[in-house]
Amino acid sequence: MSGYGLEKKYHLSNVLKQKLDENGFNFEVINASVAGDTSAGGLNRIKWILSEKNIKIVVLCLGANDMLRGIKPDETMKNLEKIINITLNKKILIILAGMVAPSNYEKNFKNKFDRLYPLLQKKYDLFYIPFLLEGVALNPELNLSDGMHPNEKGVTIISKTLLKKITKIRLLN
Repeated sequence: MSGYGLEKKYHLSNVLKQKLDENGFNFEVINASVAGDTSAGGLNRIKWILSEKNIKIVVLCLGANDMLRGIKPDETMKNLEKIINITLNKKILIILAGMVAPSNYEKNFKNKFDRLYPLLQKKYDLFYIPFLLEGVALNPELNLSDGMHPNEKGVTIISKTLLKKITKIRLLN
């Protein structure tokens, strides 16, 4: 998440870094996101992003902008699979952060989009968060006035969700 509409100190990468530090994790957090980015944009940048040294975990949370732009779910799936394969080939763990389409989307599109993330998780046996915005989406108190992007409070909730998953990964390794 790029931190759209927020001061830099409230960007997810910075809030997550703070939470990690508070919990004894000495991790650097790299924000490789771009506002409005699609899975195709992420695919175009993944090799460059992974050229950094000592990357242990990638949080893959692309696809929401694909959905908002009406990009075919099959295309999003192909892009995410390529990103996953490139990342796994470098022996980097992935946390797949899922999204769901709103209920007002066309039923066939929504069904295909909503199945993307569970299918990818199962196929590649990834660490998984079914809906990254769980507890944040559609809550006006946790989003900016546009109703789509998390505010500082929403980012804090998302960072706690990610912290739980990272803690679980560390306990398994």
